[in-house]
Amino acid sequence: MSVYLVRQLTSAMLLQRLKMKGIRNPDHSRALIKEKLTADPDSEIATTSLRVSLMCPLGKMRLTIPCRAVTCTHLQCFDAALYLQMNEKKPTWICPVCDKKAAYESLILDGLFMEILNECSDVDEIKFQEDGSWCPMRPKKEAVKVSSPQCTKIESSSVVSKQCSVTVANEVNKKKVDVIDLTIESSSDEEEDPPAKRKCIFMSETQGSPTKGVLMYQPSTVRVPSVTTVDAAAIPPSLTDYPVPFHHPPISSISSDLP
Repeated sequence: MSVYLVRQLTSAMLLQRLKMKGIRNPDHSRALIKEKLTADPDSEIATTSLRVSLMCPLGKMRLTIPCRAVTCTHLQCFDAALYLQMNEKKPTWICPVCDKKAAYESLILDGLFMEILNECSDVDEIKFQEDGSWCPMRPKKEAVKVSSPQCTKIESSSVVSKQCSVTVANEVNKKKVDVIDLTIESSSDEEEDPPAKRKCIFMSETQGSPTKGVLMYQPSTVRVPSVTTVDAAAIPPSLTDYPVPFHHPPISSISSDLP
């Protein structure tokens, strides 16, 4: 019976030991590239280039410590720090690229990818050539910037044409609206309501001289006093037609008063 004293190694300690093993020579990776891109005489299809991402398949971030297993045949690397942290919580030791066993003892740090990451800080993808060289894959946005001035001119001309078409359309619409307005006015005149009935009007007899002859409007609910009609023949045309009573004194009284 024996007793062993063990100690758990953290992911940081394992990463430090992996760095102490050293970085693999970039020539080994170049030789692997040439081997993969060498044309097979028996095959009708030949691969002339190979595109590789600089993003880690585990964290979907840019690689900081490119690592892969010696047993793997692919060139794609994964981040060593993330791989060790994930296996510290749940030890599976499976390659995230090819899903094959990738034990800690078989892990290496790729020197070629180290050089690429140091030289290209703004690139997320590269392309390997047949001779082992590589070139960065720039994003497509930079290619669009070259043709942007021409696009601007085309857009400005299209805007002018759109404005012209809108102006013509507005003029046509205005003409049409004028015709419609005339029709509406004629139809509205024909369909006007009949005039309202006038209210009863009479002249007030109590008005003074300043307001003489002014018509007073009273609501229709006020009753107008009935006026009896007078025969026109009974009214004399002038005051001279009225008989003036005159009494003749007796002659005796007149003579006595004379001197």
